[in-house]
Amino acid sequence: MKHFLCLLAALFSGLAALLPLPAVPARADGAEQYAVAAREDVWFYAAENEESGLFLIPYTYYVRILHEGTLFSAVQYLDDVAPYRAITGFCKTDALTFVDFVPARPYLRREISVTYSVAGEGRMGGGAFDKIEKRFVYYGTSFSGTARFFYVYADGVFDYVPATQDILFELNTDYLKPVSGTQEPSEGAPSSAPSPVQIAVICAAVFALVAIAVFVLRGKRPKSSAAEEF
Repeated sequence: MKHFLCLLAALFSGLAALLPLPAVPARADGAEQYAVAAREDVWFYAAENEESGLFLIPYTYYVRILHEGTLFSAVQYLDDVAPYRAITGFCKTDALTFVDFVPARPYLRREISVTYSVAGEGRMGGGAFDKIEKRFVYYGTSFSGTARFFYVYADGVFDYVPATQDILFELNTDYLKPVSGTQEPSEGAPSSAPSPVQIAVICAAVFALVAIAVFVLRGKRPKSSAAEEF
């Protein structure tokens, strides 16, 4: 009987090895969470109210989620890689599209140049400094009435400059790829369902278990009364 139990344990271990493993989630627990501005009206707010809008998140770019809330989520945009500076604030939760992967290009890294001119009479010298060009890190666009402004950063200060140019940039498309649901498995990817060969091997192993059980039980039959009297 002891040998039979050992054989059963070995066969069950073999069957377990044939079964497919469950799929691993695309984003592991504890990893950074991101959400994309999948529409052109996703505002970055200084506080949890719609009156504190600072700028529009560049379309198809991401914010890192610090805390997901019901109405507003605490987020971070950009990082502290010079000349950029991370900024924290809030976005409306229902305006964001959450993803379960870490994007390769979450933030728009763009600098702009603004030229300031000295106007008026009474200048002296050769006018070498009548025009000064200043570079800023671009964060997003905002509006005051119909006037358009850029929210920018330079020299440790966040503020606005007039939008004297159009900001053109490449759009992200990685969030459009299916990451969960009913997408078709890619060619060569492991399937979660057992293959025909696995099914055949499992059936053969179960048949072997049944045959061994019958054989052992038949060998363990009690002796007949006539044999005992003899």
